[in-house]
Amino acid sequence: MPAIPPLPQPLSDDSVGLRFTAERDIPEILIAYQEDPELHVRLGQRRPPSGAQLGQQLEGAAAKRAQGIRASLAILELPSDECRGELTVQEIDWGHARASLGIWVAPGARNRGLARRALTLAAHWLFDAGGLKRIVLLTDADNGPMLRAARAAGFLDEGVLGSDDGELGTREGVVVLTLAARDPRTPRATTGAGRWPECRA
Repeated sequence: MPAIPPLPQPLSDDSVGLRFTAERDIPEILIAYQEDPELHVRLGQRRPPSGAQLGQQLEGAAAKRAQGIRASLAILELPSDECRGELTVQEIDWGHARASLGIWVAPGARNRGLARRALTLAAHWLFDAGGLKRIVLLTDADNGPMLRAARAAGFLDEGVLGSDDGELGTREGVVVLTLAARDPRTPRATTGAGRWPECRA
């Protein structure tokens, strides 16, 4: 199984950057969950994570990247190195060259184009360095900001999954969006050297 491509330096388009999530990001991640009580629901989690749980996840992050299983990247609003959100590459199927993305942006950093730029950066990194051919992104049908960000990044609507009356509550529907390599609608970017993978803009 291929490893997830390394990042000798953050991906960047001069406004937004992506680097692998690090232990120093835990305080900002915890604050984001506190400021948005619905964030864990959007991300398909039973409850917000604790600092200890985030620390455990980060301890195994390098191994999961080396095994080609999963990667979490902090979203940066340059020139700051402070975590403004997170993008996760998961459900990777190397045999079919596809993966799913999950993404959220902290409440205080929303409506500034971070999600769109982060999706564009990640897509080109996964296509060019990772050799993937297709990326899937799922988000709730009522998550207008994320739908707009994904569409602006070149993702196309593929349909809506039915509502789910599971333990996390009734869902109005989940929109499936996809992006394919070499899609002429994919915005170009300049780069520097569980459950549903859902999104919160």
